[in-house]
Amino acid sequence: MSAVLVDTHCHPESDSFRQDFEEVLVRAARAGVAQLLAIGISAATSQAVVVLANRHPGISAVVGVHPNHTHEIRPGDWEKIEELAFHPRVVGIGETGLDNYWKDVPLDLQHDSFCRHIQLSRRCGKPFVVHCREAEAEVLAVLREAAEAGPLQGVMHSFCGSDAVADECLQLGMYISFSGMLTYRRNDVLRATAARIPPEKLLIETDAPYLAPQQYRGKRNEPAWVADTCACLAEIHGMSLEQMATLTTANARRLFRLEDESLILPPAE
Repeated sequence: MSAVLVDTHCHPESDSFRQDFEEVLVRAARAGVAQLLAIGISAATSQAVVVLANRHPGISAVVGVHPNHTHEIRPGDWEKIEELAFHPRVVGIGETGLDNYWKDVPLDLQHDSFCRHIQLSRRCGKPFVVHCREAEAEVLAVLREAAEAGPLQGVMHSFCGSDAVADECLQLGMYISFSGMLTYRRNDVLRATAARIPPEKLLIETDAPYLAPQQYRGKRNEPAWVADTCACLAEIHGMSLEQMATLTTANARRLFRLEDESLILPPAE
């Protein structure tokens, strides 16, 4: 494939990749993935993704505390996130948002953290990444309030909401990112929603090691497989895979202000 891909959301610092991290990067590069965004979910993992971004051209970091980990924040953790937010290899804030599926963390605690992330996003001038699971109404309420202070700069990660939710997110200025869930056989409704998204607001991701696309379902996901989501989204929008790759890469680089970097390609065999 001549065009390049950007995986806008993955977790390469995860223990799932500890044994074969370099091989995962090689497979990603061979699949056309030029850049990936490594997402923090805590102060510790945010520090870890910045370390990865420092070591590997083509990897950029996003730092924050996942809503399901907000109750684990210790003294000094938020200060560390604030410090990392201004690091030159950090391109975004998150993942933040609200999760009403697991019910492990009170929504009011998640809400406070979500608002704090959006405020930090404004201060450092970097977009925020939103996790939303069974909390669409609550997330939209936060975004509406935040939009009163000025235009929003962010992305709805691994979107699986309704047409109405997508429409309002777009009206608020958000980008919409799709993961391997878009490829699942029974996800016709999500594919119909994806068809409504303006091309200039589309992003693709893996959320690796989670949410492997249909042909790999049940396996550990990895950045190389973002090509499956790209192919599915291309078909939905009546484009070639190369056209959709070019489009979503341009969108990712515009939103996250990514330099034109590339993962290190393996030596020729």
